[in-house]
Amino acid sequence: MDFGLTDKVAVVTGASAGIGLAVARGLAAEGANLVLVARQAERLNEAAQALSSEFGVRAVGAAADIATPGGVDAVLEMTTGEFGGADILINNAGTGSNETIMEADDSRWQFYWDLHVMAAVRLARGLVPGMKSRGGGVILHNASICAVQPLWYEPIYNVTKAALMMFSKTLSTEVIKDNIRVNCVNPGLILTPDWVKTAKQLTEKTGGDWEAYLQSVADENAPIRRFGTPEELANFFVFLCSDKASYSVGSSYFVDGGMLKTL
Repeated sequence: MDFGLTDKVAVVTGASAGIGLAVARGLAAEGANLVLVARQAERLNEAAQALSSEFGVRAVGAAADIATPGGVDAVLEMTTGEFGGADILINNAGTGSNETIMEADDSRWQFYWDLHVMAAVRLARGLVPGMKSRGGGVILHNASICAVQPLWYEPIYNVTKAALMMFSKTLSTEVIKDNIRVNCVNPGLILTPDWVKTAKQLTEKTGGDWEAYLQSVADENAPIRRFGTPEELANFFVFLCSDKASYSVGSSYFVDGGMLKTL
């Protein structure tokens, strides 16, 4: 199936590993050129070189902290300088939290707000005018099932991901007149390097069977009884970027193996 993504330009945040890298790879396989965004320059540039070599696309790394206005500005400057703008924006950068509301101070709330919400706001503000001039575009937000079904141990993550979901919906109504489609994806259990790292830490003193721990998490939460792979999730992102999803506007899609307990 031809997704019509050849020679499109995609900006992907959190792109050096896990879901972001899988989405970038999926887009590259369809012929899209890439601006890969993350903080660690060496790992980012290695990923860009590997994707360029494997798929014959242009891929550049933009090492930046997009939780800051200056970091966003650096990404916008590179995107304009290298490609003249972008057709696709994947707001994927983010990380889990671990706190209680009573104990977390303002700075912790501000950090996650800047990373999960303001980065998406600033990147949209910077890239939408160029998308409009190019005839349209696609913006996708990687939120979480926690936006609607919160986990008790990460209240800040829950709140900021819910805000990202609402930002996605609100932005979609503002820019569809310019042929820019905005949607949100809410993943469930996806087997990222962070999950593996956490599982190894939690089982270090009890025998180290981290795989059994992850299986227990899947058994408890997902009727499919397994974690999804980043590649499975990336396939959905690629579809939403394509003209095959041309009537998908302002929606939130759950890719969660049945984890969501409500309609």
